[in-house]
Amino acid sequence: MRQNGERHATGYPTWDMAAAMVRALRRRRSEWGRPMCRQCDGDEGMLFRRLVTAAALATAMFAVSACQYEDLLPAEAPLPAALVQAIKSNGMGVKSPILVRLYKEESDLEVWKQKTDGTYALLKTYEICAWSGKLGPKKQEGDRQAPEGFYTVTPAQLNPNSNYHLALNMGYPNTYDRANGRTGSHLMIHGSCNSSGCYAMDDEQVQEIYSLARHSFEGGQRAFQIQAYPFRMTPKNMARHRNSEHYDFWKMLKKGSDYFEMTRQQPNVGVCDRRYVFDQSAETVAGLSATGACPDFSLPAQVVAKVEADHAEEEKIASSFSPSDFAETSTFSYRSGQPITPEAYAQEQHRREGYDREGNRVSGGGGGGGSIFSSFLK
Repeated sequence: MRQNGERHATGYPTWDMAAAMVRALRRRRSEWGRPMCRQCDGDEGMLFRRLVTAAALATAMFAVSACQYEDLLPAEAPLPAALVQAIKSNGMGVKSPILVRLYKEESDLEVWKQKTDGTYALLKTYEICAWSGKLGPKKQEGDRQAPEGFYTVTPAQLNPNSNYHLALNMGYPNTYDRANGRTGSHLMIHGSCNSSGCYAMDDEQVQEIYSLARHSFEGGQRAFQIQAYPFRMTPKNMARHRNSEHYDFWKMLKKGSDYFEMTRQQPNVGVCDRRYVFDQSAETVAGLSATGACPDFSLPAQVVAKVEADHAEEEKIASSFSPSDFAETSTFSYRSGQPITPEAYAQEQHRREGYDREGNRVSGGGGGGGSIFSSFLK
């Protein structure tokens, strides 16, 4: 048996798979309208026996893997062996620092990890299962908008007891949001596939992301940065969206994105004059007044060069666009405090095709793969 602190990186099923078996049994019990212990027949009986067999198989495999019970809880689950191998093959450490980048329009969440040379490299890209609202920042409590900007996550912001499998509080509102009078709370990256202003992943994804965060904290990282963008900050995308009311805000975010792209280092992010500033020392950032005047500062030369070159390219692209090439401005709006209608809900939910609001794959939705228990649930 392993000692109490050890974690294994195997392909064995995790606790949430067994929990899924139990939930499925409970759902079927409710649907049948009779106790599970009564004799079942026909298709229902066959499904019942398959579920029981799957649960038994899960229990047996847990025993074979010699896992302790607490090791199998989702919040303490080991990283998959393939992910551990990817970490090592990319010159990273399992417990090295991480950084997260989010892109709404592309529905991508990227986890970057620090290499032995101190720079960050992309480890894995996850397809976001759902985000709500439209492109643009969150401004007030109840507007169902997912945040955009630069956020910080500490160990205290990990929630192992979330109603949505696992969750990481993004830290909204941050200093910039508060300086601009923005309100809201409990904006998360969480499981399930349903969003009311959060970034929702499927349970398997959020378990990996949560575990990566946990390992980075165990390795000594005090906090990691989330960079949440409306889209990938390319000259073409900036040209497409230049008619948006949020264009100036996005130009500001792009400077932080450019800094990271050019240096592969996490930018120090500060707020002064109610705007983000980047590449200040940690000491300078700590001394800034969010609503006061900004001190003189400059970005590194290579970052300034990228900002200028991208802007020139954006102008060139925009000048060649026809009116239909520019992104349409969403007319969706939601009045805080009012129940959302099914029609409005469908319009504001950007959900991955093939998944329901609980994060489960639906029939005909593709997605491939699946756990070793998939055949028992068909």
